[in-house]
Amino acid sequence: MQYPKIKSFIGKIILFFIVIISIGSCTKNMVFDKYQSIDQVKWHKDSIVNFTINSLDTLSKNNIYINLRNNKDYEFSNLFLIVSIKFPNNYQIVDTLEYEMTTLEGRFLGTGITDIKENKMEYKTSVNFPIQGDYEISIQQAMRKTRSVDGLIYLHGITDVGLQIEKVN
Repeated sequence: MQYPKIKSFIGKIILFFIVIISIGSCTKNMVFDKYQSIDQVKWHKDSIVNFTINSLDTLSKNNIYINLRNNKDYEFSNLFLIVSIKFPNNYQIVDTLEYEMTTLEGRFLGTGITDIKENKMEYKTSVNFPIQGDYEISIQQAMRKTRSVDGLIYLHGITDVGLQIEKVN
C-alpha cells in the first residue's frame, strides 16, 4: 500500500533534479549580465549607461543583448538607442538601433506580470572579442518626438538598462 507514495516521492525528486539541471544549463553560457538603474526613472539624453567587460574568451562566439525594464509611464511604441563598443585598442563601433516596445494595439511587449516589463533585445550575434583587455559598451537613448529635430531631454518610463552576453554553443 505504500508503493504509490514511494513512486510519487521518487517522481518529485526526479522532477526537482530536472529543474535544477535545466536552470544550470541556461546560465552556464552566461558571460556577462548586469543592470543599471535609471535615476528617478527619467533617462536624460546625455546620460550614457556604461558597462565594462573584461576577461573575455578571445576565441568563442557570443550573442549580445540589451535588456530594458520599463513601466507604464513609457509613452512611445518604439525606442531608439545609440550603442557603442569600444575595444581595448580604442577601435570603436557605433550603432543606432530601433526596437519595438508595444504591439500594434498598444500593449507593452516584454515579460512581467506587474507594471514593470522586461525586454531582452538582440544587439549583435556571433561576435567574438579578439583582443584581451577591457571592452566598454555604452548605451544612450536617442528618442525624439515626430517632426522634431531636437531629441527628448528626458525619456520617462525606463527604469533599468542592462547588458547581457551569452556564449554561443
